[in-house]
Amino acid sequence: MVKIGYHASHEQFKPSELLNYVQQAELAGFHLSLSSDHFYPWSEKQGQSGFAWSWLGAAMQATPNLSYRIVCAPGQRYHPAIIAQAAATLAELFPNRFWLTVGSGQALNEHITGDKWPCKSDRNSRLKECVDIIRALWAGETVTHRGLVTIEEAKLYTRPEINPLIIGAAITAKTAEWLGSWADGLITTSRPPEQLKEVVDAFYRGGGEGKPMILKVQLSYHANETIAKQGAFDQWRNNIFQSLVLSDLKNPEQFDALGEFVTLEEVENNVRISSDLKQHISWLKQDIKLGFNEIILHNVNREQKQFIEVFGKEIIPVLS
Repeated sequence: MVKIGYHASHEQFKPSELLNYVQQAELAGFHLSLSSDHFYPWSEKQGQSGFAWSWLGAAMQATPNLSYRIVCAPGQRYHPAIIAQAAATLAELFPNRFWLTVGSGQALNEHITGDKWPCKSDRNSRLKECVDIIRALWAGETVTHRGLVTIEEAKLYTRPEINPLIIGAAITAKTAEWLGSWADGLITTSRPPEQLKEVVDAFYRGGGEGKPMILKVQLSYHANETIAKQGAFDQWRNNIFQSLVLSDLKNPEQFDALGEFVTLEEVENNVRISSDLKQHISWLKQDIKLGFNEIILHNVNREQKQFIEVFGKEIIPVLS
């Protein structure tokens, strides 16, 4: 059975609003929530950046029927020992309801430390070092490591009975294949079926067959098609470029400058925009055929209440 999740976008909404939205999502029949973890929004128009780890404790207590995932980038803004401790605490408080998903990060969030922003290959190597450290700490080991990250005689005393899965984030097939060899699962983003299949096949090829796969779907729904299009263009046009470009930008102003060159047609090619629920069902059924176990729905416009109610009533019962 595929599970359908609600994406809690900290870049777009205050933590108090998001808490209300996940409570609504739970009542509407959603199964889980994915939380973003940014220091900056992607646009001044989005305008928020709450601290996701503080919010998760409140959200998980307030919605006992939802599981949670968070995408973070250990290694620069976060030391891996701190992520290990934070994740272990949530997993001890809320057993079997939390998975950690990890990626190599974006300069947008990580450059604030003032450290050098590494090239992609070094970011990948650093990520793998961090994951190895986190797993060792969860196993109760005393860890000393000096590499792209440094940790000195660290031991984690509060550990969960069941460790969270560590899910790797990939946009490209190359990264997905690499993740297949060591991650507990895959998370990626929506795109045309033939491109998405390349990522899935690469993950399998790398050793990921049989592991859970999560798809984050960027969509814009409103009963009024024009509002759906305008909302996507206003909130998400900065995010349609390849990760090769987006990973190295440093502030919302740069993202906004890039977004000035984007047309609505280009947004429609990258975000599933429609007021037609049958069209959304058709898109999602294609995703399910590719083998995804969890599909996280990110309604990128600001009209969340209608989206939660309508998808809870008309979409989730059809798919799950």
